[in-house]
Amino acid sequence: MYQPPSLLEKWIQENNELVNKCKQQEAGGGVVSRDHSQSSLRWCSSEFHKLLRKIQGIPPHVDHTQLELAVVCNTCVCFTAQSQFSEAELLLKEATERVLQMTGNNADTSDPLVLWRAVLKSAGNTALHPHVLYLLCLQWTLWLAKCQLENIGELQEEMTSLCETVCDGVGDGSPSEAKRRLAKSPLLVMDPKRLTELLQICTSIAQGAEKLNEGRSSEALSDLQAASTMPATRALVAYTHLLSGSCLAHMNRPQMALQCYKKALETDSRCVCALYRSMLIYRQLGNTQAEIQALRLLHSTLMLPPASEPVLGGIHPISPSLLLSSQSLSRLFSVPSALSVLYSLALKCVLSGRVTEGVEHYLDLLAALHSEDQHAVKVKIITNKITMMLELYLEAGTALLITRRPADCMALCNEVISTTLELVPEKVVLEEPEERIGGDARGLSVEGEDKVAMLLWAAAAYLLQGHCHAHLKDWKQAVTHYTRCINLVVKVRLKNRDFQPQIPAADVNVKHGKDLCALQRMKGLSLAWRGISFTQMDQLREALRDLQLSLQAFPDYTGAGLWCGEVLWRLGRKHEAAACWEKTWSLTTQTSVEKLPLYLQDPQSGPLLDSVELRLRIQELGLT
Repeated sequence: MYQPPSLLEKWIQENNELVNKCKQQEAGGGVVSRDHSQSSLRWCSSEFHKLLRKIQGIPPHVDHTQLELAVVCNTCVCFTAQSQFSEAELLLKEATERVLQMTGNNADTSDPLVLWRAVLKSAGNTALHPHVLYLLCLQWTLWLAKCQLENIGELQEEMTSLCETVCDGVGDGSPSEAKRRLAKSPLLVMDPKRLTELLQICTSIAQGAEKLNEGRSSEALSDLQAASTMPATRALVAYTHLLSGSCLAHMNRPQMALQCYKKALETDSRCVCALYRSMLIYRQLGNTQAEIQALRLLHSTLMLPPASEPVLGGIHPISPSLLLSSQSLSRLFSVPSALSVLYSLALKCVLSGRVTEGVEHYLDLLAALHSEDQHAVKVKIITNKITMMLELYLEAGTALLITRRPADCMALCNEVISTTLELVPEKVVLEEPEERIGGDARGLSVEGEDKVAMLLWAAAAYLLQGHCHAHLKDWKQAVTHYTRCINLVVKVRLKNRDFQPQIPAADVNVKHGKDLCALQRMKGLSLAWRGISFTQMDQLREALRDLQLSLQAFPDYTGAGLWCGEVLWRLGRKHEAAACWEKTWSLTTQTSVEKLPLYLQDPQSGPLLDSVELRLRIQELGLT
């Protein structure tokens, strides 16, 4: 005789139909887009929540409570996957209270750790125990997603027991019994075993990152190496190798760190963090060729279409990225943009002598920035060393000049001049820091920083154009452009005194800031090269004046010292010339080229003096 299904059976059927619909909506073709996934999760969480409220509308009963807890689990999974943590926390709190009510216990506490220990103890050997374990899985998920690792650590013993129980299989009967009851049991959106495995490795990764951040590298390394053997996706295992490498790098073991980064890449070839960290190690070791190779590979990998996380229906609605969101991990997993990497590659190639290759990378970067895809980020695009298109123009122009393409260099400089010249003020007055010896003058005022930056770029463009004309031996035009550069640089004043060109060897960056140091160096270069240009035009007195002023502004510039001696020699002041050369050769302080903007380095073209020939002249005077 037909018996209509009970209310419990109807609700179980409704839950199971919802679970299957969620799986179907999520699955689609297997991997779904993030937008589609979030839309499906919103629908699922809404429907599960409606069902939950219906179940909670009747007096509690053990069979009803098992169904209620299953629906709570499904609703919490959907809420958590959408980062609706508060909603999920509230449901879990209500569920734990219902369990205590059903088992005749009460935990009058607001401490979640005390509450969970009471719930686990009260559920004990009851039929509610498997559902309570899954609820604890979800509480673990929320703590991990909210970076509350201390709570997970406090319940470490319970979590370990949970993992062992869930991975061995939970239930209230034999496999055949479970199979027979399957049609009448509420289904779950996410498999408890898969969720537990995901939580285990993600917790190990998150805890390893925190220990590394706290300086406990050795302890973190041991935990991460153990985590690398856990069942997980290739991407997560790669993360354990990546963080192990970071631990070894902090322990000053760069070669061992490189081996870990290599393992990460062998596990997941698209682990860009490992590529980036490898590049930093090569840079630290001074292996320029390996650094360039790593930069090239990193850029090509970043240019691949993004590998969005697969969201497989009913299996992984909770993604690893949701669980690995701590600030420590964000710092460790951070990687520069593809454009920033391309810039670093271009600059490194130029500085290491691979200028032609560097020029190609600069041109690729300019093309990318001017493309329609990059239109929204034309001005402030790359973090770290380059922040403005104008500075990129200047560096690219410098590289073009080195490869003897002065016309292309001048074209880029014209872009800089046309953009900045109208914005350069008649005078820039900056306050000199008095008590901020460890600070940077750029911090004195944003307005002052902007004015100095505009002036710096415009002056640098004129300086480069002067170098281009010097390369073409058009000395008159060279003098004109060097003069324009000088006229801009002298606009800068420090409050209560004129901007002095003298450059203390180690004090400028600390006391006056990087911009003022650049302006001082630029003044020294432009005066020196105007003096060299005057020399080629046989205007020796003007040349001597500029070269001596250059040495006041930039005492360590050997080019100015040698040419100053040359002019003195031509003026018949040979003993003074010899003394000037000897002083120049005795200079030992040299600024590292990598610490300077590319456009402020000494040009590699133009008239040169042979030190051997100059020494022969001194010998002829009988001074050596």
